[in-house]
Amino acid sequence: MQTVSANLGALTVELHLPEATEIIKMNKPSTLSEPAAMIKAALKATSAGPSLEQVIQEKLKTNPEPKVVIVISDNTRPVPYSGENGILWPVIEELLAQGINAKQILILVATGTHRPVTMEELRLMLDPRVFAAEIPIRNHDCEDQENLVYLGETRRGTRVHINKYYMEADLKILTGLVESHFMAGASGGRKSVCPGLVGKESTYIFHSAPVLASPLARDLVLSDNPCHEEALEVAKKAGVDYIINVTLDQEFNLTGVFAGELEAAHRQAVKHLKSYVAIPLNKEYDIVVTHAGFVGLNHYQAAKVGVVSIPALKKGGRLIIVANTTDQDQIGNPTYRTMIHLLKMIGAERFNQLILSPDWVFIPDLWQAQMWTKLFAKIPPENLIYFSPSMSAHDYHILPCRDGNLYLPPEQRYGGDLASIPMVVTAAVTEEVERIRKEEKREATIAYLADGPYGIPFIPEADI
Repeated sequence: MQTVSANLGALTVELHLPEATEIIKMNKPSTLSEPAAMIKAALKATSAGPSLEQVIQEKLKTNPEPKVVIVISDNTRPVPYSGENGILWPVIEELLAQGINAKQILILVATGTHRPVTMEELRLMLDPRVFAAEIPIRNHDCEDQENLVYLGETRRGTRVHINKYYMEADLKILTGLVESHFMAGASGGRKSVCPGLVGKESTYIFHSAPVLASPLARDLVLSDNPCHEEALEVAKKAGVDYIINVTLDQEFNLTGVFAGELEAAHRQAVKHLKSYVAIPLNKEYDIVVTHAGFVGLNHYQAAKVGVVSIPALKKGGRLIIVANTTDQDQIGNPTYRTMIHLLKMIGAERFNQLILSPDWVFIPDLWQAQMWTKLFAKIPPENLIYFSPSMSAHDYHILPCRDGNLYLPPEQRYGGDLASIPMVVTAAVTEEVERIRKEEKREATIAYLADGPYGIPFIPEADI
C-alpha cells in the first residue's frame, strides 16, 4: 500500500491506496516570496489598466466624498483577506491614503444565493484592522426586494436586479479568488457581481438548465462559455471600476495577484491558473479516489469535484469522494435538498428531461443538482461512494450515491470520526479491485486525484 494525503481544508487525512495507484496531480506553482509587497505592487501596476490610485483620483475629480463599495466573497471561498496574504486591508489603506474616510467605505459580502455570513465568521475571515476602523459590513440578500434595483435585461433575457448599495457607490471595487469553476470556467472577476450581488430572479438564466447543458460551460473555458458570457454582461451593466483577484496553491499561499480593469485582470489570472491546474490524461481509470478539499463545506459545493473527476473515469467506473462537511447544513439549503432528492428519485436522464422542458418552472439551486447529472452520464449513482463522517443517516438517505458509512462496522457508522475516512476508502477500493479480479479476470486501474476540485484533468483532444 502507498500513503497519500487529502487536504480537506482545516485538516489533512492520510489515505492508504494500492501500490499500483497512479497519483494524478497538477504542477506545483511558484508561490510569491514576499506576498505583502507583491499585493501593493499589483495595486500600482498598469498592465491590466489604471492603478488603484489612478482610479481613486479620477473619482475624486468629480466627487470629493465618493461612496466606495468593496465587494468580498463569502466563507465558501478561501480568499485571503487577512495575514500577510491579505488583499483587503491594502485596498482600504490606499483609499484612506487618498483622503477617503472610513465611513464612506462599505464592505459588501457577495453571498449570491448562499446564506448570510455571521459576524463571528466575518471576524475569522477579515483583517482585524477592518473592525478597528469601524468600516461597515453588509451581507447581500438575494431575496430582499427593497435592497435591489432593476437595470434592465441582458441579450439572453436576464432581468438584472442588483444590490442597491452596490449601485449607490461611486467607486466599485471587486475582490476575489480565481480558481477553476465547473460552470463559468473560472471564479473571480465578474462573478463577484453575478451571481454574487444579483437578485434571485437574476440567476434564472445565468444558472438555467439550457445554459449549463452547454458542453462549454465547464472548467477553465471562457471562450463561448454561455455562463461566463452572461455573468460578464451583467457585471458590465452594473459597472466595475477596479478588481483585485488572486490565485492560490493548495496550502493557500499566493501564486499570483492580478489587479486593474475587470476583463483584462481576470484574463491574466485565468491564463496563469491554467498553467498549473490543467492536467492532461492519457487514459481513463476503473477506480478514481479524490476529495472535496476546502470547498467541500457541504454536498452542494462538493459537486465541483464530482464534475472534475469525469474525464478520469471509465464509463461505468467507480468514484470515491471523501469530504469534511462543516457547514450549518451538511447538504445545502432547502431547495438544493429538494433538487438533489428529486434527482435521486427519478434518475439523471428523467431529471434532465424535466428541467429542460419548456414547462419547467425555474427553481434556485437546481443548477448544482444538474451538474451532478453530468457525472451520472458517465457512471450510475450507485458507483459514486460519498463519505463525510459528520453527515447523518437522514442526510445520506436523500443523496444519489452509495453511503460511505456502509463500508464501516455498524457500531462505527455516523459517528463523526474523521479517522474513519481512510477505513472507508480502503474498503471501497478493495471491494472494487476484488470484483474486477473475479468478474473480469484482470487488475483494476486506479487513480488518485490528489488536488481534489482544484486540479483539472482533461483529455488532450478536448482542448481547454
